[in-house]
Amino acid sequence: MELSLPRRIRTIKPFLVMDILERARQLEAQGREVIHLEVGEPDFPSPPAAVEAAQRALAEGHTHYTTALGIPELREAIADHYNRTYGLALSPQRVVVTTGTSPAMLMLFSVLLEEGDEVILSDPHYACYPSFILSAGGRPVLVPAGAEEGFVLRAEAVRPRLGPRTRAILLNSPSNPTGSRLMKEEIAALADLGVPIVSDEIYHGLSYGERDHSALECAEEAFVINGFSKYFAMTGWRLGYLILPERYVRPLEILQQNYFVSPNPFVQRGGLAALRRAIPDAERMREIYDARRKVMIQGLKAIGLPVHREPDGAFYAFADARAHGGDSLALAREILEATGVAAAPGADFGPGGEGYLRFSYCNSAENIEKGLERVGRHLARR
Repeated sequence: MELSLPRRIRTIKPFLVMDILERARQLEAQGREVIHLEVGEPDFPSPPAAVEAAQRALAEGHTHYTTALGIPELREAIADHYNRTYGLALSPQRVVVTTGTSPAMLMLFSVLLEEGDEVILSDPHYACYPSFILSAGGRPVLVPAGAEEGFVLRAEAVRPRLGPRTRAILLNSPSNPTGSRLMKEEIAALADLGVPIVSDEIYHGLSYGERDHSALECAEEAFVINGFSKYFAMTGWRLGYLILPERYVRPLEILQQNYFVSPNPFVQRGGLAALRRAIPDAERMREIYDARRKVMIQGLKAIGLPVHREPDGAFYAFADARAHGGDSLALAREILEATGVAAAPGADFGPGGEGYLRFSYCNSAENIEKGLERVGRHLARR
């Protein structure tokens, strides 16, 4: 019998970088050396304070359900962290702890959207954003934010795309895939459009220069998504959180009760320790990323893959590969097979990303140099 899927599921596209990663793993199983520059996963171990706290929590029997909103201590620590970092006065009652940021987005858009409602997002954008919106019955509306726009979403470009069914503007600063950041005045201009702001701040802290600005500094009732995966190198822990206007907390609590029951108890204890004691560890990682960033940018320019806006956040460089054809997936596959270097195809990040390759500097400076040298030799022979 032919498989019949709902339309909202049929419209969800594959996550192409994961296809590249799968092929890279196959090559490694065959004995090939692969240099991974495709995935945005820190190559550092999780902070010792977080690991020890989680181990202690397991030993002490913290293995049962918590409340759906998360343990009070962690909600308080998250609010305190935002208040200290951004000069806010958030109540812990606005914080909902989640099992990663992906479930947070699924639940948030389920609360915000009716069938056919629209969400504005930049093009290019994180590959999975449209999937979360579509899963909730919504419609992504793409606004150009490419090289001509400095790889940021601008209020003047968004304004003509607003309509009666626009329910949110989705921001991501620092950005995946470009590493670009919105300045405070740019966030404020978007907030002034009068549409709720959903701000994915998962890369906050991974910035090189002026500090990041939360949407909550510009819009008190913004919806913020964040977690522990990137800044604290805790991807596999699956621990995230939402900061919401207080009237949305109960609806999110009900969804969490139904979908996930509660976040993992011992994982929450690890997150609490990370916020309280692992900031110095995270800052040391950030300094190393900064050094790698410079190696990556210089290396890409040397092999003829220009970076039109140097990244000053996250851990990605978005390189223009249009001189080598318009099919970034085919090019990424070709480079992987020929050189053993894995990069993410720009097509993963929307129509505005086609022709680009995203390189992650979640690898050593030595491997970045070696990998880009291989890519450069291959492109010169093409």
